[in-house]
Parts: sequence; structure tokens; C-alpha cells
Amino acid sequence: MIASDNALVAAWRETLARRADQPAIFASDGAVLRRFQEIEDEALTLATRVREFSPGSVIALQIGNSPSWPALLLALFRAALVPLPLGRHMADAELGAALEAAGALALVRIGDNDVAFTRRVPVAREVSADFLKLTSGTTAAPRAIRFRAEQLVADCTNICETMGITESDVNYGVIPMSHSYGFSNLLTPLLCRGVPLVATEERLPRAILEGLARTGATVFPGMPLFFQHLGESGTVPELRQLRLCISAGAPLTRDVAERFAQKFGRRIHAFYGSSECGGITYDTAAEADAEEGFVGNSMHGVTITHRGDGESIEVRSAAVGDGYFPNDEPATLGGGRFVPGDLVRCTERGFVLAGRASDVINIAGRKLNPLEVEQRLLTCPGVRQAFVFGIPSRIRGEEPVACIAGEGIEREAVSRFCQGTLSPWQMPRDFWIVPGIPANERGKVNRRALAEAYLKSIAP
Repeated sequence: MIASDNALVAAWRETLARRADQPAIFASDGAVLRRFQEIEDEALTLATRVREFSPGSVIALQIGNSPSWPALLLALFRAALVPLPLGRHMADAELGAALEAAGALALVRIGDNDVAFTRRVPVAREVSADFLKLTSGTTAAPRAIRFRAEQLVADCTNICETMGITESDVNYGVIPMSHSYGFSNLLTPLLCRGVPLVATEERLPRAILEGLARTGATVFPGMPLFFQHLGESGTVPELRQLRLCISAGAPLTRDVAERFAQKFGRRIHAFYGSSECGGITYDTAAEADAEEGFVGNSMHGVTITHRGDGESIEVRSAAVGDGYFPNDEPATLGGGRFVPGDLVRCTERGFVLAGRASDVINIAGRKLNPLEVEQRLLTCPGVRQAFVFGIPSRIRGEEPVACIAGEGIEREAVSRFCQGTLSPWQMPRDFWIVPGIPANERGKVNRRALAEAYLKSIAP
């Protein structure tokens, strides 16, 4: 694809014509880091450095939440190169596997206020795409999702129209811009619709709250882990201009949402999406009185239909990616449709997340959804976090184990509580009490990794 055909670059030209002299990117202290024209000037400078790469080559970006993100993206698109965003904190082995899977020709990092390109000798692969997103899907092996620029623009349109985000807003950019959520809620609204953003990598609750106050941010896309920490923080600055809080990346529990609302007087709107298709559903309700796991209704431009099993859905929209890379999976993704691995129930009010099909534990032929056990565990006094996973069993195929964290909890007490609220076959074989349950930078907990850690902890 030549640069003039790129839908995102075309949208940027319109934004630039309208917003050239306006602030585009702020630091967390409120200082202006880039105006829209300065993004364009930086993109033109970077364009001279990417000419050495052949059109169609995959260029991996590992630059955190750098203010250079929009300019670098524009420079790569104009040179008909294929950007592949990667998380800044990937382990070396994980990074190497991702670069190899995508056949990346170069890795871009930011160091000493300069953009550094490191050339690689890639696996010989041809990719038909404008943009790649990394995902592991239901397996541990990394793979990419192929997108055309118009699909990225469509996702931006769906998000902004559904959430009512306009160029008069300021997005607070603390979620990773390398991930699908951050890319679609921060970068594309800036480029395609002129929505300014704050670029920060602060993770401490106090720093986030101070940044929200100093910048006058109006929209805060966050993750449940952020909102949990903010709700537990002692500092409560006045956030007069903050009008919209969005949570995605992991399930938002009622406890976290209620604690945050009580402290800050603002409700959190649940947002459900996937790397493969962008936004799927959004909770627009003014009051948070729905059941646990409620994620609202289908977004602008998105059609959702239930499949034959009743809890599997098919998503259709102009934002759905073209397929996986290097190995396609047309039954799951392609032709404008995507079948998520999530279990989703449809109620009179909207959609409710009920776990993932891959997380279901097979106990002697009976299927246990770990979310059902987790929801009951979270009502046990002292329990703050609970995740249930399956481990191999010679007799029953799999056995459930509950990993829990909280204050003053004891295994025997939790076991007695569960005996009164769970059926015997649902009872966890063990209650693994830990100081805290680790989550990745997206705020997600990896059940597979928890199971492996548990088995190591009990190994003789």
C-alpha cells in the first residue's frame, strides 16, 4: 500500500489542517510536549531515517508511552512499512519469540531522547498488512493480527462515537500505548480526531492522581488494577474536569467499582474488546447497578450474534482484523468476523462476561467455570483476590485449585466458607494463599502461569 492510500494518514491530514497550532501531547505536570504541527515536523524528520527499509517490512516498536509515538507511526505508514507495537517490559525470550514470529526487520527503542533502530536478520516472511498487533491468543506462542489502516480508523470511530469522546477532551495516557486498548483509545483518537493526550508511564496511585489534577484530563482509560489502587489510596485530590473513567483489559469487579465511586464520586464504565476486532461492548449506564461481569451493549458499528452453544458470540464490524500471522485461523478471524474465546451471556440489559472457554476446568466430564467459584470466594471475609485454575488429576482429569490473597485469611476458614456455598464437585482441592496475585502490565492474570507456579510450590 502506498502512503497516499493509507486511511489513517488521510485522517491525520484533516486533523492537522484543523488543529495545527493546538497542544496535542502533554506531560503529567501539564507541560506541552508536542503541538499537532510539531508531531508532523517530527514525522517528516523520522521519515528520512526509515527510507533504508524496504516497503512492506515489519518494524517492531518498543518505546513505552513515548511522545514520539504518533510521529513514528506516521513516518512508518508513509514509507509503507508495517509497525508492530511491543510492550516495553517483555522478557528477552518473549521479545525474541515475538520478533521471530512476525519476521521483524528492525526493533525501535527510545534512548537518551533519541529514536534508535536496531537491524535484524528476520525469518523470510511476507505479510499483507498495514499494521500488526501481537497476541498469544489461547496458546503461549506469540502471533500477530493483520490490519489495514481503514480498520484502525473504524475502531477509533466506534470508540469515539460510543463513548462521546471529542477533540475538546484530554485523554490521560497511562495505559500502555503498545497494547490494543491504549493504541485505540489514545493514539488513533489523537491522529484521526484531534483528541489531545497526556503521555506518562507513572504507575504509583499518588502520581496518577496528581497527573489527572494537573493536566485537567477529562477522560481516563484505565484497568481494574489501577482503579483498585486508586480506590485504596489515601490521597484524594479534586478532579473537577475528569468526566469519564473507562475500564478494560481485565474484568472489573463490583467491589473495585464501588470503592472507586464512593471515593471519587465517579462511576467506572466497563469496556470489553479484543485485539482482533477492537471495541465490542460498552456500558453507557449512569448507575452501576448491574450484575458482576456486566459490560453493556454492542458499540457503534458493531454487530454481535450468539452462536449455537448460547455463550459463544460472533463479532462483526469494519474494525475486525484480516487474520492471524504467520498462521491464519479463518474459523476464528477473517472476512469481517471474529469469534472470541470468551463466554458471554446476553441479558435483558446487555452482555455479561462469564469467563473464557479455555479456562473451563474439566472435572470427570463436568465443566466448571472458574469465574463461578471466584465470585463466591470474593464474598468470603478477608479475601481480596481470587483466581481458580485447573491442575492435572489421574482420576478426574482435572482438579480446581484456588489462589487467594487478602488480609488475615486462613486456609481452613476459607474451606469452611466454601463448603456452605459450593457444591462438593466445585470445591477447590487446595487453597493456595499468597501475599498478592501477579498481573501483567495489562492488568490480566495468567491462569496457566499460576497453575505452573502452584505445581512447583508443592513439588517434593
